This record gives sequence, structure tokens and C-alpha cells, in this order.
Amino acid sequence: MIEPHAPAPPGAPPSWTGPARLPVRPGTGRFLVLVCVFVCAACGLVYELELVAFASYLMGDPVTQASVVLSVMVFAMGIGSLGAKRLRCHAAAGFGAVESALALIGGCSAMALYAVFAWTAGWGGMWADGPRCLLVAFSLAIGLLIGAEVPLLMELIQRIRRQDAGGAVADLFAADYVGALVGGLAFPFLLLPFLGQLTGALLTGTVNVVAGGALVLGLFRRDLTRRARWTLLLAGLTVLGVLACAAALAGDFERAARRAVYGPDVRVAVQTGVQEVVLAGGTHGEPLDLFLDGRLRVGGRDEHRYHEALVRPALTGPHTRVLILGGGDGLAAREVLRHPGVRRLDIVELDPGLVRLARRDPGLSALNGHALADPRVRVTTADALTWLREARGPAYDVVISDLPDPGITAGAKLYSQEFYGLARRVLAPDGRLVVHAGPVAARPRAFWTVAATLRAAGFAVSPYRVPGHGSACPAGPEASRAPHDWGFLLAARGDAAPALRVGRGRAGTLTQAGLTADARAAERTRVSGVPVSTLVHPRY
Repeated sequence: MIEPHAPAPPGAPPSWTGPARLPVRPGTGRFLVLVCVFVCAACGLVYELELVAFASYLMGDPVTQASVVLSVMVFAMGIGSLGAKRLRCHAAAGFGAVESALALIGGCSAMALYAVFAWTAGWGGMWADGPRCLLVAFSLAIGLLIGAEVPLLMELIQRIRRQDAGGAVADLFAADYVGALVGGLAFPFLLLPFLGQLTGALLTGTVNVVAGGALVLGLFRRDLTRRARWTLLLAGLTVLGVLACAAALAGDFERAARRAVYGPDVRVAVQTGVQEVVLAGGTHGEPLDLFLDGRLRVGGRDEHRYHEALVRPALTGPHTRVLILGGGDGLAAREVLRHPGVRRLDIVELDPGLVRLARRDPGLSALNGHALADPRVRVTTADALTWLREARGPAYDVVISDLPDPGITAGAKLYSQEFYGLARRVLAPDGRLVVHAGPVAARPRAFWTVAATLRAAGFAVSPYRVPGHGSACPAGPEASRAPHDWGFLLAARGDAAPALRVGRGRAGTLTQAGLTADARAAERTRVSGVPVSTLVHPRY
């Protein structure tokens, strides 16, 4: 309970017994305390962002995960601030203990979350929510410790030279907010791309415990008993030892965890700056699986089924100039280039790292038939929406939207009315737009929302789907499971829905009820009361 403010009774001892005996001048001491505030704030924000990033990467739905982490941490910070009032009489020792605990818990949080997700997420039962429960537990513990920092630092800075409360709070919060800014920028631009999440969190913990220990044992050592000094020193050295051992084993740990998540055939795992790209298999006749930020993007056994269904219905009409939005793996480009009459193919892909892999990785480049080396292909590295806003020049006969599922919050703008309006602007009058709109059976609301958005942008649509195997990758988590189907929307300008025709596939004919002789190989499915054509490939 928050205590009401009241003046201390006459004769009551103050919370501090006079100015601290420092080995430096008071002005220098205050500066060092504010530097420690700066460092601790930066470390605290890195822990926070690391939890948000890991939760989004492992569990999906970044808005929900960020809301859980931030709300739990802010609540815990308030509780931690209240709890720290009991440590004010021993502010130096309390702050040293808090920093050691925070460095250990925050530094190891990423590794612990990854371990639980990799090895227990597939157990089911009571373990199914293990990663989420651990995420809340870490958010709560880190928030409690971060909340305890400010009252203790306030007490320490007043121990050096007592000043009015408003001035001390202003100095403290200024250093705290600037440190938070630095930590917030360091995480995405330095720690994540150069060190990765695991090593970055461990390094942050190391900086945290060194800063806290140096302040307490160096500046306020005379406020501590001999026993307290040795206890804090041993605790800090133990935390440093644990973090150093974890950092030394981080590489082996990450490889083992990736094999547990993606299967034993992981060949490539790179952080491109846009996303994490993982390639599994693809050599010695094994099917290649491509994962983007933990989600299965290309499944080796179903890949031809998906890309033929995406490309072929759209290319039954004019297709001299084709635009692919996304598709940096080169697989949609492979299907486009199999059609005679294609003179130019433009690909707009956000991630240059994925394009490099599509060109150089032996498994992925073999799977896409070295499509990106074709002289008709021009690849532009840009955000698809930004590129469409600036697009000028001749219109395209076909626009293919090969983008992540609409259920991923970060890509919602790529399924907006503005996006489709801009795509309509670059489309020839008799051109066609095809959109991958996610699984129909699993997420019908998202599928039909995309269809409604296309209609609002001035398109008539023909919905269709292609069934998949619906299988999971070996030992993979739920986020990595292949869908049971893929839903597509073929769109054209005007009020008349485009005719859904399909051409020949690699080893057979894609069929659709009423459009080919082999009507028995096709079916017509109703989802939400609306018929959706189903394409079937005899090869599968």
C-alpha cells in the first residue's frame, strides 16, 4: 500500500546518516551515479525488447505478445518500486544485489525461452503453454527488479549531496530516459544484427552487472560492511561466470535448438536484418524447407503445388510484362518464366539477404531453377507498398502478390485498400492480379476480408484454393506447421469476375471443376456460404 507523505516525527533518524564517504569529489560521484543510471536504463530496455522480439518470433502475433510483455513489466515495475522502500536504509547493498539478480535473469532469459520453446512446445497437454507462462514470469521478474532500481539510485544520489527532491528526480529521469533511447536503438541496429538475440542478451547482462558492481563496490564501498562487500563481489563474479559460460556455449546451444525446432537437416540460419532465414534440407535429394522468422514459408513437398496454383491461373491471359511483389526466393519467378511470351519480369523484394540466398545457395537456387539469373528478370530491393507509390512507366499484364499471410500483423499494410489501389494503377486494362490470401479453412475471416478489400479497390475476384498435405516439419512447433490449404484470389478490373482457367503443370494438369475434362480430380468447396474453386494436381 502506498504510504501517505508525512513529516518525520521529532527525533526520528533520517533515512541516511550524512553524506557518503566517497573516494572522489561529490560532483564526480553524482556524475558516476548518473552514468550508472544511464547504463542500467539501456540494459533494462534491451531486456524488454528482447522479450518482445523473442515472443513475436516464437509465438507469432507481435501485437499481442508486445502488449503482454509491456503491460506485465510496467505493472511489475510499480510493485518493485514499492518493495524497494524497505531497502533504502541499505541502498548500496540492495542496489548491488538487484543488479546481480537482474543481470542473471535478464541475460539468460532469451536462452531459457528458446530452450523451453524448442524442447517442450511440442509436448502438448500442460506443457503447451509453457513458453507463454515463462514469458510472463520473466516479464514479471525483470519488471520487479527494474522498478526497484530507481528508488535505490535516488537514495544513493541523495547520499552524495542532498538536494531538493524535484532536482534530483529531474537528473535521475533525464539519465534514465536517455539511456532507454540508447538501449532501444542499440538492440535493433547493433545487438540483433551483429550478435544475435542470445549473445546480445548475455552481453547486456554482463554490462549490467559490471556497471552495478563498479558503482557499489567502487564508489559506496565504505557504506558496506566487510561481509557485504565480499558477498556482493562473489555474487557478481558468479553471475559473470554463468554469463561467460553461456556465451561460450551459445553457438552450440543455438544449433541444437534450431535442430529441435526445424528438424535435423538445418543447413543455413542467417539474420538478414529484415528477418531470420532458415533453410533445412535441399541437398542429396531431400526436400527443402524455407522458414522466415520461424514460420514455414516454403515446404519442399508442397512447394510446386503452391506456386503453380499462384502463377498459372493469372498467366492464362496476356503476360508479356509480369510483376511479382515479394517472391524473393525465386520460386514464383520460376513458374512465370516457364510460360512462353514473358519478356520482362520485375520482382520487388524487401529482404536482400533472401535474394542472395536464392541466387547462391545450392539447394534454393536449384529449386528455383536459377530463375534470378535469367536476363529477363530484374530484382528491386524495396518495400512493396513504397515501390508501388513511386512506380511509373508501362503497365503490367500480370501482378502477382506473393507476400506473407494476412494474419501476420507486420504485413497488414500489404493487404490494404491503398495497396490494391496502387496495384490497380500499375495493371494494364485487361491485366490480372493474383493474391495469396492465406488458408481458407483455418482462417476464413482473413481470406474473405482480403476479397472484400479487393472489391473495395475496384476489382472483381474469383476465389480458389489448393489443398496441401497439412503436415508438420519434423519436431517443429505449431507456428511451423504447413497449412491444410492455400487460398488465392484472382482479380481483374471492373465488375466481371475473371474466368478461372489453368494451364499445364510440370507433370500433369492443374484442374478445376468445369474447366477441364478430368472433373473428378477437382472439387468445389463452400466456405462461409461462398463457393471456392479447388485446384488439384494429379502429380500429388
